[in-house]
Amino acid sequence: MKRIILLSILCTLLAMPALAQPGYGFGRPRVQTVGRHGNEYVAWHSYYFGFRVGLNASHVASDSPLLDGSGVKTGLNIGVAAGTQLTYRAPLFLETGLYYSQKGSKSGSGNDKFTYDLNYLEVPLIIKYKHFIGNHTSIQPYAGGYLAVATDGDIKNYGSRTAFSSFEDGYFNRFDGGLKLGCGVGFNMVYIDASYDIGLSDIGQDSFDDTHNGCFTLNVGINF
Repeated sequence: MKRIILLSILCTLLAMPALAQPGYGFGRPRVQTVGRHGNEYVAWHSYYFGFRVGLNASHVASDSPLLDGSGVKTGLNIGVAAGTQLTYRAPLFLETGLYYSQKGSKSGSGNDKFTYDLNYLEVPLIIKYKHFIGNHTSIQPYAGGYLAVATDGDIKNYGSRTAFSSFEDGYFNRFDGGLKLGCGVGFNMVYIDASYDIGLSDIGQDSFDDTHNGCFTLNVGINF
């Protein structure tokens, strides 16, 4: 399953430069609009496409002692993004995309050590403001939300040396959603950003204990 998901995203990434050209895939060429920089006006594309790859540092917070993570787990974050300008009067953009995001947590130590793999297909929906600090450089704070569905994941018990599904036997739900806050920096086609996901959905199957994801992400990518 992981290989199929990663291969699908990779094929999409390889096709992005062609799809971004006029007359391909998205139905019409990208339109240049005018955005203000200081006392001057500069040309800017009204929409863009790009890809991202980076690192997650995630944890699970839960009322349940069994599911509450005491350590941060790292994982891969890879996907594609698309944005469109909302108004010609301000550099305000609506951005979405599709990402494969590896989350989870660690708990305990030694023979009591557990790790939780929670891997998702995630769709963000954010509002982004591009503040230009030069002809080719912009700072891009943003806020919004995300929805995610789990593809796979394991709970590993190092004490008993056993592993089982994270989404069976009364542990984790497959659906997640929450808030996404972050800030990016764009320089020509290169893009870097840092964000934090605040999970609002109760991902635990126990109705008496609240369980939520939290994840810091650092991504790099290219916009077309």
